Amino acid sequence: MRTRRNFIITLGAVAAGSSAALACPAPVVADRNHKVLMLNAACGDPDRPNVFEPALLRINVGDSVTFLAMDEGHNTASKRGMVPDGATSWNGGLDEEKTITFDVPGVYGYICLPHYEVGMVGLIAVGDDLPNLKAAKKVRHPGKARRAFRALFKQLEVKS
Repeated sequence: MRTRRNFIITLGAVAAGSSAALACPAPVVADRNHKVLMLNAACGDPDRPNVFEPALLRINVGDSVTFLAMDEGHNTASKRGMVPDGATSWNGGLDEEKTITFDVPGVYGYICLPHYEVGMVGLIAVGDDLPNLKAAKKVRHPGKARRAFRALFKQLEVKS
């Protein structure tokens, strides 16, 4: 079972750094494989519970993303209506490490099923052409997920 503590200890053995830096490791990209952490609280901000870190990724077609269950009780699942035509949706198990390869350009919205309504959501933009962007923005969400997705789309527009 993966724990945040084991992950941090592993990072400490691999890279030197201050204890503050180890408390919130930067996402690692190796061979076009990006990492997203599933956490009970945002790094450095315990007042933001149940988050993906980072919640927004811009990647290239053919890249993969590995979702790492750093804390118990989380999963990753694509959000219906927020996956481009021709792409495969996914639904990872609770506390499961899940790797997805993104071969179709577009916007992918994803959620943690147990914490969706409280805003544990994320967004992946694959490639420069985002053919489903308008449709993805129109998907309705409950509770804090609505506000969280709006903020991610706003960040995406700023980075574009």
